[in-house]
Amino acid sequence: MKWFGIVWSPMTGLLNLSTAKLKRIVALKQQIEKLSAKLETLAGGSASPVGRPAKKKWTMSASGRAKIAAAAKARWAKVHAAAKPAKKKRTMSAAARAKIAAAARERWAKVRAAKKK
Repeated sequence: MKWFGIVWSPMTGLLNLSTAKLKRIVALKQQIEKLSAKLETLAGGSASPVGRPAKKKWTMSASGRAKIAAAAKARWAKVHAAAKPAKKKRTMSAAARAKIAAAARERWAKVRAAKKK
């Protein structure tokens, strides 16, 4: 909501209250806290604060963690086992390389001879 260019928020609402109203709000808040404390003692233990439930810490046993780790290792082993080994690189004999080099020299000799003409 806007009133004359001022945006309304709970804080601006608090700023416009009289001191008597503010004192009444503080007194009511203290009363609520006292009643909440009494409720906790009657309920037998620590009840969660009003508005937000207590967050339970989640823990896992060592055996549970070990089972999960073993399952993860098994999954990775399966993936790596399925991977094919790299193909062996083919090599060329020295005679074959010499033959190819000789053919290349002949081709370039022809190119140079054609260039001179």
